[in-house]
Amino acid sequence: MFKKILIANRGEIALRIIRACRELSINTVVIHSQVDQDSFSTRHADESICVGADPASESYLNMANIISAAEISGADAIHPGYGFLAENSHFAEICETCNITFIGPSKEAILSMGDKARAREIMDREGVPIVPGSKGIINKVERAAKTAKKIGYPVILKATSGGGGKGMRIVENEDELRNLFTSAQNEAKASFGNSGLYIEKYIKSPRHIEFQIIADKRGNVQYLPERECSIQRKHQKLIEESPSPSVDSKLRRRMGKAAIRAAKAIDYATVGTVEFLLDENDKFYFMEMNTRIQVEHPVTEEVTGLDLVKEQICLAAGHPLTPKKSFEPRGHAIECRINAEDYKKDFRPSPGIVTIFNLPGGPGIRNDTAIHSGYEIPAYYDSMIAKIISHGNTRKESISRMKRALDEFEIGGIKTTIDFHRLVMDNPIFLKGKYNTHFIEDEIGL
Repeated sequence: MFKKILIANRGEIALRIIRACRELSINTVVIHSQVDQDSFSTRHADESICVGADPASESYLNMANIISAAEISGADAIHPGYGFLAENSHFAEICETCNITFIGPSKEAILSMGDKARAREIMDREGVPIVPGSKGIINKVERAAKTAKKIGYPVILKATSGGGGKGMRIVENEDELRNLFTSAQNEAKASFGNSGLYIEKYIKSPRHIEFQIIADKRGNVQYLPERECSIQRKHQKLIEESPSPSVDSKLRRRMGKAAIRAAKAIDYATVGTVEFLLDENDKFYFMEMNTRIQVEHPVTEEVTGLDLVKEQICLAAGHPLTPKKSFEPRGHAIECRINAEDYKKDFRPSPGIVTIFNLPGGPGIRNDTAIHSGYEIPAYYDSMIAKIISHGNTRKESISRMKRALDEFEIGGIKTTIDFHRLVMDNPIFLKGKYNTHFIEDEIGL
């Protein structure tokens, strides 16, 4: 097992990793920017090292300074959390060169799944269902128009190195394709340094279902109960639940086995997530694979009893996995991401000083946060400030507990999305579990 882990992240995920390390008797050193010097993670880690100025490009993305911090502190492993360098194959390669264990997949696995067009090719070869689309990258609008005509409109343009909706355009006809193609390329280039696009058939009313997988270095892979991630805005997830109200045990096994095939195709050996689109006829299609721990991992922990961060650390240390035949979900869990945003003004970020901060509690409620009263939310990073997770014996009980938690949660000094989550929890379509990825636009009107 590792003696000391450097945590190359901030906020609630840094604190989450510190807690897992403490239970494993592993010392921790957390990096931080200047603005984060007095954060909860720096207070609770055994050591902390400033790696740069406030902008992420000068601190949390500064590979040279992070590696220097690991070497100076004597860390034998680096945990990247999510975001920042978590899916950066070059950083994983640098860690390997410096004899520091990267707590994540191999650089080859990151490269394979980071290039979305290449990932589609691999999944197609392995018999994992994919959405009909282009073979490889499309760089010219004429080829794009020819491919779209063959697939049939509507289609969706996607950045091959993308995520979070960047470089993504839904196209209804050839005129739109010609108008939007260059802007999608430019956005992909600006966001990811790669203008490459590919095309898929656009599935109009899908559900977004993902499977958490865990895999060891001996080739053993296990899938865990699915997460429903269809409550999203501009392809950014806002609420997740497990199990999905649209997936029965038979479909779970089919999708889980496909997720295992996807992981084995790239010799995957850590925790990760295989994401699918599920249509109205229960046909599912591979969308992408996230080669890291996910923001929404707590809902899976609640319905399985596993600590996925501890699992991730142990797998990186070479510990074997003992696969179970299946994990049937224990009850139901829901996660609401609480963001410092004004949802009534197009979810505009709301940085500032938190004047009041009272967390909810009671049976079945978990809080993952690194915020406190008096904390100043910086404008440099993601606006998520807390995750509230409810767990109950049934979906109805989980929703009831979440509503109670949202009513108890008090934050002052900034705008938050708490009231938005209340709207969702009271919505009759959500309560029936009959929603899809267009829920927020169609039902909430945002």
